[in-house]
Amino acid sequence: MTESHENSELIRNIPLIPLRDLVVFPATLVPFVVGRPSSIKALEKAYEKDKLIFLAAQMDASIDNPLPRDIYTMGVVARIIRTVKSDDRNMKVIVEGLHRARIVEFLSTYPYYQILAKVVKEIEDNSPETQELLKKVLALFEEYLKVNQNASLDSIIPALRENSVDRIADIISSHLYLPLEEKQNLLETLNTRERLNRLKFLLQESLVNTIGRETASSTRRRGGQKEAGQRTLFPGGQFKKEEQPNEIEELKRKVIEAQMPPDAYEKAMKEIERLETMPPMSAEATVSRNYLDWLISLPWNKKSREKRDLKEAERILNEDHYGLEKVKERILEYLAIRQLVKNPKGVILAFIGPPGVGKTSLGKSIARATGRKFVRLSLGGVRDEAEIRGHRRTYIGAYPGRIIQMIKRAGTKNPVFLLDEVDKMSMDYRGDPAAALMEVLDPEQNKEFLDHYIDTDFDLSQVMFIITANSVDPIPRALLDRMEIIRIPGYTEDEKLQIAKHFLIPKQLKAHGLSCSNLEFTDQAILRIIREYTREAGVRNLEREITSICRKVVKKVVTKGKDYHEKITPKSVENYLGVPKYRRLQIDRQDEVGVALGMAWTEFGGELLTFEATKIHGKGNLMLTGQLGEIMQESAQAAYSYVRHKLYELNMGKELEKNFDIHIHVPEGATPKEGPSAGITIATAIISLLTGIPVSKKVAMSGEITLRGKVLPVGGIKEKLLAAYREGITRVILPVDNRADLKDLPKKLKQNMDIHLVENMDQVLEIALTRELTPRVSPEEHEKKEQPEASGPGVTKEPQMTN
Repeated sequence: MTESHENSELIRNIPLIPLRDLVVFPATLVPFVVGRPSSIKALEKAYEKDKLIFLAAQMDASIDNPLPRDIYTMGVVARIIRTVKSDDRNMKVIVEGLHRARIVEFLSTYPYYQILAKVVKEIEDNSPETQELLKKVLALFEEYLKVNQNASLDSIIPALRENSVDRIADIISSHLYLPLEEKQNLLETLNTRERLNRLKFLLQESLVNTIGRETASSTRRRGGQKEAGQRTLFPGGQFKKEEQPNEIEELKRKVIEAQMPPDAYEKAMKEIERLETMPPMSAEATVSRNYLDWLISLPWNKKSREKRDLKEAERILNEDHYGLEKVKERILEYLAIRQLVKNPKGVILAFIGPPGVGKTSLGKSIARATGRKFVRLSLGGVRDEAEIRGHRRTYIGAYPGRIIQMIKRAGTKNPVFLLDEVDKMSMDYRGDPAAALMEVLDPEQNKEFLDHYIDTDFDLSQVMFIITANSVDPIPRALLDRMEIIRIPGYTEDEKLQIAKHFLIPKQLKAHGLSCSNLEFTDQAILRIIREYTREAGVRNLEREITSICRKVVKKVVTKGKDYHEKITPKSVENYLGVPKYRRLQIDRQDEVGVALGMAWTEFGGELLTFEATKIHGKGNLMLTGQLGEIMQESAQAAYSYVRHKLYELNMGKELEKNFDIHIHVPEGATPKEGPSAGITIATAIISLLTGIPVSKKVAMSGEITLRGKVLPVGGIKEKLLAAYREGITRVILPVDNRADLKDLPKKLKQNMDIHLVENMDQVLEIALTRELTPRVSPEEHEKKEQPEASGPGVTKEPQMTN
């Protein structure tokens, strides 16, 4: 059943007929009656085209118009041998199964099903062991035909002799009286030996049941009854004592104790009734027991007792995390609501921020503060809808989806459920897991969440869902609409220092068996690690570097004794961590012409980018290098068009068009760059280049530019300002429409940075350039100024000639 054994043969636009209570196997001739109008149209279309039709069983025969989800994905590509109209509504058809195939995609559903099918390659096995197994299966099949008398032995045996092992297994499968699910499992078993082993078991079981029924009937006719403890004949001549009905009674007791809802209770009791009629060692009994175990083990009515003490919750949140005031405030608000409302709807929070800022650990703290259980499900790389909703029990090895699995692990119906890395999900032909999550995360729907395996509603409305992601862009809008988004920005340098002192260093000292008397960090040493050995929005790499120092100190403590003491200073940091990995931008060097600093936002926080402009001999064209994305290239074109217009105002436009091409380069060319926020930076660099006026290296800027020189707002303001502050930039230029974004800035950032809010490029140039931009005097205007105007006393004008 593994898809790794499928070949690449695709069949496009093949008509499909869903079959009721019938599974067609390859190498078999099967007659059946078609009655649905859509199926008759599919049959007629296939007969006109190439006589090939896809046949797949529907899961529930009572459904008149099955949807794609009601049809098994594994079926058979068959050839139509003959069709006969039996009456006005029905048509008789005979088909020959050709080969197994799987539904890849439903291309259309009206007026009949058309699909994209992929032929499945079977795993052939012609080893001596398989041949020996085949002989045993054939012997059992011969006995089966004699006992059941449902087919002529003489008519079947020639077909069995002339075919391969695979086809013989399929022919035997088609002649057995089996439930639909069992036949479908045989169809989906691709390994020949596995299929023969399964057939051997089913044939033995059928023969034993037949003998048992005949023996019981004979005993009843003689007026006798089996005594408790009487033995029953099993295959191989072995005897086994019959099971006492303790298992059934135990299951019923557990179902009652589980306090299930009425629908789940009814399903569990029906399943127990089915189990009671099954042979104890049969495969169906194992599947049934597994299903009942899952139903019984789910926390249908178990809850964690919540903590509602706001002061205690606030203490726990502050103890575990530094800063993050908005998140903490939202959690305390939720707990306050719980004080007044008995059963509020489940809350769904989305923490969006760069890696290492504490999104996942914050979920654990929330669980600790609220007194709930905590479970985490990583969604990175998940691309199958069944991972969320589970597999139907008709499949071999079916199991519930990850949501139900995690609820079972939590043991309560109201845990804190962390869905990690939602933005890393993908999708393929097996479905879209993001679409399945919509029901899970919708407070109006998740009260009746239906897992395909459990097949009954489970209440998720009291679960506190927390979603984490680095970016909102990959998350579908419909899914995003169901979340309350809380953005967690990167930490400032001062915040990182406090986190290292109060959280990271104590944690690593304890993990390495050290104490404060063995190892001590100065503030300046921590700051040097932050500045020269890490470049991140969070503190993950900072913790990694502190761990590296701790390991080296542990070695010294072991060799020199437990009283050894080491004080880490800025000078000794390099001895432990080696040469610094990052260098700060040289912002204190001389101002340069044609070079401007821009601020960028990434998933990992803010960054500073240097934009370089130079002119070369040409005709006024613009060249862009440095892996710039499409939007950034368009922004550069808009900036260049504005500059050319501006230069005409300065009497420099004609000179530019005749003599120069402009080349813009953004260093670190291996890193892709995208977005419109570099517009004013590119325009400033070009104007600086062409006017010869240097750009101040103390200024960084971000903003989108229009052709008229207007400056439009951009995003990621806090991350960008943190990056500038980290590199020692204290003067920044931002669009005036971003004024509201400055309210959430840390106080230290506001106090130490000179933020200029601008509306147009004239204001940008006034701040960024080291001297005022003045119009250049053209040669014609210069000559006019040199020649005094001929007027006034003593000036004699030439008489004008008149006709």
